[in-house]
Amino acid sequence: MQISDRQILSNEHPEQITPARIATVRRTTGETDVQVTINLDGTGVCVSKTGIPFLDHMMHQISSHGLIDLDVQATGDLEIDDHHTNEDVGITLGQALGKALGDRKGIVRFGNFLAPLDEALIQVALDFSGRPHLSYGLEIPTQRVGTYDTQLVREFFVALVNHSQMTLHIRQLDGINSHHIIEATFKAFARAMRMAVEFDRRRLGSIPSSKGVL
Repeated sequence: MQISDRQILSNEHPEQITPARIATVRRTTGETDVQVTINLDGTGVCVSKTGIPFLDHMMHQISSHGLIDLDVQATGDLEIDDHHTNEDVGITLGQALGKALGDRKGIVRFGNFLAPLDEALIQVALDFSGRPHLSYGLEIPTQRVGTYDTQLVREFFVALVNHSQMTLHIRQLDGINSHHIIEATFKAFARAMRMAVEFDRRRLGSIPSSKGVL
């Protein structure tokens, strides 16, 4: 997928050009080779080829509901299990997200969303604070969804949080179906992130902190 180097107009001052928030990060280890390209001002176009079908499905949720363009290419030691690839996709996505945000000037910074999916109801609140923290409240009733180990959901978000330097709270208010719980989580995360990375028309050009730094 080609993500163009377009530029976006600020909401408040159309005459001001803001550089497009696009980043590519490649991470290669003895276990995996992962490359992620992200465009925070995209339209929800996604290509994800990780070798883990359920993780690809979740990348599409982040892209579609977050309105970001996302290209994820990963190879890894799947003959062992999905753990290393799943974690390294989270790490690389987090690094790309942090790089695309840059100094975080002008963004809303905070995001919150409550997502229902049939019987499941998930709340996500996040803050691009520069201080990584995960509060994880999912209770997924089964060990697997298809071939995907549901323990890897937490590992993905741990990696993403640490490398994007966000604070993330995930709360499960209802849900008995594992697929629904996980998918609602990724949808809620995507919408909360979309809210947080958007530009605040009243704060353009300034850091969204009383300290003046994140």
